[in-house]
Amino acid sequence: MTTLADAAAQADALAEEGSERELSQLRAQWDDELEAQARTADFRERAVAYRAIGQFRFRTKKELLRRGLEDDSPAVRGSALLALEKLSRDHPGDVNEVRPLLHELVTHDGNEAVRRLAVLALKNGSSRADTIQILASLGESDEQPRELRDAAAKVAQLLRRKGNTR
Repeated sequence: MTTLADAAAQADALAEEGSERELSQLRAQWDDELEAQARTADFRERAVAYRAIGQFRFRTKKELLRRGLEDDSPAVRGSALLALEKLSRDHPGDVNEVRPLLHELVTHDGNEAVRRLAVLALKNGSSRADTIQILASLGESDEQPRELRDAAAKVAQLLRRKGNTR
């Protein structure tokens, strides 16, 4: 029996190949299952569902994805951030729509990995002074873990350059 995780991996491969029709058929086949799994009590199943949103390139699930960013489980928030990062690569508006939430995750989430993933998602958004300031401050803070500082400084620099090339 195929699991949602298996179908999501297949969808990701189809998306990479540009096989839109097959991807669309797979989305239709797994839509209800993904929705149900995103609402289950088991955080592991929710994490798979939220990550699958990105793998399926499910642009219609942005409101569901937002709920994942606010989930109690760090694993679910991380999976939702991975999906957001993937969806927003060609659509900076996806990041811009949840920017205040991403700023909150970057600065206050209790899980360091979630904070780093939020930093990475912000790189796909438009270059905004408030985001650059938050990331630059994190990058310069000795109180922050090194990996987070490094990621924040790198993305702040990338956004600065992106803003200067317009």
